Formats: sequence, C-alpha cells, structure tokens
Amino acid sequence: MTNFEEKLKRLEELSASIKKSDISLEDALKDFEEGIKLAKSMEKSLDEMESKIQILMNNPDISEEEKSADVKKQKTKTENSPVLGLFDESSEITGTRA
Repeated sequence: MTNFEEKLKRLEELSASIKKSDISLEDALKDFEEGIKLAKSMEKSLDEMESKIQILMNNPDISEEEKSADVKKQKTKTENSPVLGLFDESSEITGTRA
C-alpha cells in the first residue's frame, strides 16, 4: 500500500472484519495485528505531513532543498525526543536549584 487513503481504506476493512460475529479468534488477532501496523504507519505519515505544514507556515519563502533539510532536522529531533514528552531539556536535573 502506497498512499494514506489506501491504508485508511484497508484499516476500515480490518475494523469491519473484526466486528463480525462469525470471525475466528485467530483471524481477528491477525486482522488486529495488521491494523496496528497500519495505524502506526499512518501516524508516522501524519507526523511527517504535520512537520512539512509547520515548516511551510513558518517559512513560506524557503526553497524545496531547505524545506527537505528542515523536515529531516524536525524528524531527527522528534525521534530523539523522550516518549510522551515527559522530560525535556528544561527539566534536567543539574544538582542546583534555580
């Protein structure tokens, strides 16, 4: 599956399949696993799209090369960020009180 719309359609099909009363537990689990993988892939795609939109909104006059570099920087920053944003640089413990 190559685009977001196709993935969404497949996710909807899996959801409908799982809700059927005559589906076996094994088939439901298989569909659920596929659905989770699709959802994670779609979430990643949405995050990338959001980063591009933010860059465009903040810097509408930059070139495509600069946009690509900014997206890569945002992606790296996001990948290195703590899960759920529980901790950030401003909350580091340095041994002194401010």
